[in-house]
Order: sequence, then structure tokens, then C-alpha cells
Amino acid sequence: MTTTLTPQTSLRTAPWRKWTALALLMVPVLLVAVDNTALTFALPAITSALHASGVELLWIIDAYPLVLAALLVAMGNLGDRIGRRKLLMIGSTGFGLASIAAAFSPTAGALIAGRAALGLFGATLMPSTLSLIRNIFTDANQRRLAIAIWAAVFSGGAAVGPILGGWLVDHFWWGAVLIAPAVLLIPLLAFGTKLIPESKDSSPHPVDLPSILLSILAMGPLAIAIKELTVHGLQPLPIALAFFGVGMGVVFVRRQLRIPYPMLDMSLFANPVFSTSISANVLSFTSMTGFIFFFSQHLQLVTGLTPLDAGLLMLPASVATIIAGLASVPLVRAVRPGLVVAGGLFLSTAAYFLVALLGEAVGMPVYLLAVYLLSIGIGAAETISNDLIMSSVPAEKAGAASAISETGYEFGALLGTAVLGSILTASYQQHLRLPAGLSDTDASAARETLAGAVDVAHRVGGELGAQLTTTAQHAFDSGVTVTAAIGALLMAAVTVAAAVGLRKAPRATKESQQELPGH
Repeated sequence: MTTTLTPQTSLRTAPWRKWTALALLMVPVLLVAVDNTALTFALPAITSALHASGVELLWIIDAYPLVLAALLVAMGNLGDRIGRRKLLMIGSTGFGLASIAAAFSPTAGALIAGRAALGLFGATLMPSTLSLIRNIFTDANQRRLAIAIWAAVFSGGAAVGPILGGWLVDHFWWGAVLIAPAVLLIPLLAFGTKLIPESKDSSPHPVDLPSILLSILAMGPLAIAIKELTVHGLQPLPIALAFFGVGMGVVFVRRQLRIPYPMLDMSLFANPVFSTSISANVLSFTSMTGFIFFFSQHLQLVTGLTPLDAGLLMLPASVATIIAGLASVPLVRAVRPGLVVAGGLFLSTAAYFLVALLGEAVGMPVYLLAVYLLSIGIGAAETISNDLIMSSVPAEKAGAASAISETGYEFGALLGTAVLGSILTASYQQHLRLPAGLSDTDASAARETLAGAVDVAHRVGGELGAQLTTTAQHAFDSGVTVTAAIGALLMAAVTVAAAVGLRKAPRATKESQQELPGH
């Protein structure tokens, strides 16, 4: 696979132009990461304004990463054909317009549709960034730093999301969380064409529409089935959807193994370093989004903080994520990369264990310690696992590896709320004991979500409202304990897998493994 560059955008550009181009490329990376988590701190406000149910809240969060993850590899192929910068600019325009439309959604269903549209345009943004970075930075040392910045911005963006979301909800309304990306895109749209060099594949493979359809038919029904099975138990429809999704997944894999130019190169997964690093990426982001999902609601609806104050509590964690990501690059000169990844995952495991064992009894100090451990662990694990992904594949497959890596991020975000969020919702509903005296309508709203129960309590007032608030908060924290215990076991398993699967991973600092080819 080769890459063509336009003559006026030769790679032999002044250093300031390279780093300015990198800064512009960080805008879509930051937006995609922020959009995965920013809306979580607006959930109480969305519940109140749009009367969203518990399942609708999960879909408001998950519609975005579901569509994005399903289309990332396909959009990467499209960028190869029409030009990666061109696709980036088209996607940025669409993302901005879709953000504005979603911000004014009149119903929960409309917001879910808007989030799906954001996922569609978001899928055009991420596949181009790593390929463009490799073409801009021909020096291996500069490229290593640029990729470390890329990973740090993505990890840090996920942690910054709640701060931005909290501030916007506190000062404006929940829709401002969606309008902000449209404003942040202005520098990219204004200067991207001039400062970012274009590149494309001179002999691109054809787009495989059946594979795109099969990937959507596999992921969509599985996500729905996970939510419904967790919340409502064994029911015929979610079981059927689960079997259908798995079946489509099998058909998708078989097609990739059979066709000459697969959308997803399955042979890459035969490399244990590659497959283990992908798993580490997926589960790292699962732990981050799942933790933020319940932590954001605990801060506002149990502790009573405003969205802004709750977001500001995440600021040190955001900084820790970025510092840990950048610090992990020199760290692997002295420590094997596999140990750095496993160590980061171990910190994430410890964070969940702390909440499961002590969270309900001790409260805020445990939650804060846990989120800092989680942020440090994810910053280190994701940066090095991403580097291992890129260095563990042949040169001609580097583009496919980057698309799979990015898909892993989004699939992890999907699992964080689809699995852990659904477990939390189901556990809350199971532990909730409503006080006598509520109307059927109020009781139904209180059973859906903690935010719904708090709204009902404020409306009812008096001793009945106080009783409802207390019992709902207790049910929520009990659900968090269950969810954190399951999250801890999940992260413990992937920590062991990383320690074993990456024990022979080559050091990321060796020059031979840092020479990532142009794509």
C-alpha cells in the first residue's frame, strides 16, 4: 500500500508547520474522546428536561459510540480512496451541524437519533488522524512524540469531557454540551486545508458494502440485547437479538477471511501482542466510561454537587491521565512495555475494588482516590498498548492496525455503558424500596433512574420526598457496589491477560519498532 501526497504539501515543511498541523489534528481526536463522556454529567438535566427512561439514558450515551465503532474501518477505507484530509474536513462540517441539531432535540428519541448522526460523522474523523501524523512526521523520534501526544489527548479528552459538560450544564443548559464541539471545530475548518497535507492511497481497495452492513447487524443487536437482558432479565426478544448479533458476527468474520480485500484484516489477531494490546485498549476505555457513568451521577444526585463542581473534581484526574500517558514513553526504556500496560490495568482494577469494598461506607474520599488511580492507569496503559499495536504489525498493514485500534476505543466506550451501565440500572431498580404514598406515575418515574426519583422527591416534598430521596440514593449506591465488583473482576482478568500476552512484547523504544511507515 502506498501513499500519494499533493506537491504543494510536501513533507519537507518547516517544523512549525508540522506541529501546527498536529495541533489541528488534535481537535477531532479531542472531540471524539470528549463526546464519549461529556454528556454523562448532563444526564440528570436531560432526564428532567426530556423525561428519559433508564434505557433511553443508556441509548443517549451509547448511540454515538455504537455507530462510530461500526463505521470506523469503513470510513478509513473511504479516506484511503478520496483523501484523508478531504474526509476529515467533510466529517468535521457534518459533525458540527449534527451537534447543533442534536442540542435542540425535543424528545429523548430525537436526541438518540442525533447522537447516532454524530457517530456517523465522528467515524470520518478518527481514521485519518494517525495516517496523516505518520506522513507529516518522517523523523522517528518526532513521530514517536506525536503519537504519544495523540494517545494522551484521546485519554485526556475522555477525562476532560465531564469537566466541560459540568461547566456548560451549570452555566447554560444540557444542549450546550453538544453545541461546544461545533465551536471548537472552527480552527480546523478555517486552517486545516492550508496547513494539513493531503494524502491518499494510490491504489485503494474497493469498499465492501456487505461487510459494513454485517458489522452493523452484529454490533447493534448485541448492544440492544445486553441492555435488555441486564435490565429485564431473560426475555425472548433480547435472547433472539443476541443470537442474531453473534450469528452476523460469525458471518462477518468468515467473509473477512474469504474475500481478497477484507474490510478488517483478521490475520492481524493471530499476533498475540497485537490482539492482547487491542483487548487492553477496549477494556481500558470500558473501565473509564463505566466509572464516569456512575461517578458523575453519584456526585450530583447523591453528594449534591452542581454539574460544574462535579466536573472540577475530575480536573486533577484529567491532568493525571495526560501526564501518565506522556511519562509512559520514557518509562519503557527501563521497564518492559507489557509490564507498563499490565501495571496500568492493575491500577484500574484497584480503583474498582476500592469502590466495591469501601465506596458506600466511606464515600467521597474513596471515589476520588479511585478515579485518580483509574486515570493514571488508563493514561499509561492506552499509550503503550497503542504503540505496541502499531509496532507489532507489518509495514503494509499499519493502516488497518490503526483503524482496528480506534475501533477498539469506541467499542470500549460502548461496553462501558452498555454492560456496566445496564448492570447499574438493573441493580438500582432491584434494590429500590419505594415509600408508601406515591402515585403510580411518580412510582414509575422513581423506579426508572435515580434522577427520576430525585425529581419526584422534589415535586412531592415533605417527609415523603425526603424518604424517597434517601431510599433512592441508597439503592443507587448499592447498585454501584455491585457494578464496581463486576468491573473489578473484569479488569483483573484483562490485567492477567496483558501480563501473560505481552511478556515478550518488544521494547517500544527500539528504533526498528518505532519506524512506522507512511500509510
